Amino acid sequence: MSLTDLPKVTAVILNTNKREDTLACLDSLVRNDYANLSIIVLDNASTDGSVEAIRLKYPQVSILQLVENKGYAGNNNVGIQAALDTAADWVFILNEDTILAPTCISELVRHAQAQAEVGIVGPLVYHADEPAVIQSAGGYFDSCWHTLHRGINTLDEGQYSSPIDTDWISGCGLLIRKEALQQAGLIDERFFYYNEEVELCYRVHRAGWKIRMVPTAKLWHKGVQRNYTPSANITYYKVRNFLLFLSLHNAPLKVKGCAWLENIRTLASYTLRPRWKHKRDHRDAIFQGMRDFLLKRWGKRP
Repeated sequence: MSLTDLPKVTAVILNTNKREDTLACLDSLVRNDYANLSIIVLDNASTDGSVEAIRLKYPQVSILQLVENKGYAGNNNVGIQAALDTAADWVFILNEDTILAPTCISELVRHAQAQAEVGIVGPLVYHADEPAVIQSAGGYFDSCWHTLHRGINTLDEGQYSSPIDTDWISGCGLLIRKEALQQAGLIDERFFYYNEEVELCYRVHRAGWKIRMVPTAKLWHKGVQRNYTPSANITYYKVRNFLLFLSLHNAPLKVKGCAWLENIRTLASYTLRPRWKHKRDHRDAIFQGMRDFLLKRWGKRP
């Protein structure tokens, strides 16, 4: 197949002072066997020499230097729009701390191009520090709309041998069709950081597209380990953005009630029980997230 016959894939990577991670990600990208690939790095005012190092080692990579920090959501939208403006057929949203198998992109495109109903496709994601242990085989919602990773922290023993329709794909590596973006819209910038890929996938699915995980496409993600413990900052975005997600998509009253009850119960526990006194910063983050949702304060945590 000639280059002109291959759909154009544009990878979008957001970098903020993660020079070595970004260089390693780019190295795995340029080693991929997919021929019609372009790469955009969005640099968020890095001071660690990232821009200079990328230009020196990968002159073929486009670098867009951001003038305003709009978070993971808004910053990536700059790259997504640039990809669409340069006639990308697929946009590959990538975390800078990922490493791709050499056939990752070609496997994703090969499957998705053969399935016209697929709007978003993602790889089987592994822990970088445990290369055979699964981090995400696609995401799903439970009965209270909590977001869960299929197969998390399990050894890959071939249990995911076929593509799986799933509710959402991890934002560390998400390939989205141009037409799906044009129909559903870009990432909702109110989320700023956390849960933005879940909301995007949900919106794309509601627009009539399928979301699918392709296990022959493999990717390793450094940012989350088996014993990962989120910071209080993450707790804030998790609480506020989950409530925003439920509100935007008219979740049943039972689901909304479950979310509020869980937050209130955790607040009480972190406040009253001595065993959780080390969680007071998380308690404050939960309260702030609930308050800011009610006040419709979006974007970056104050």
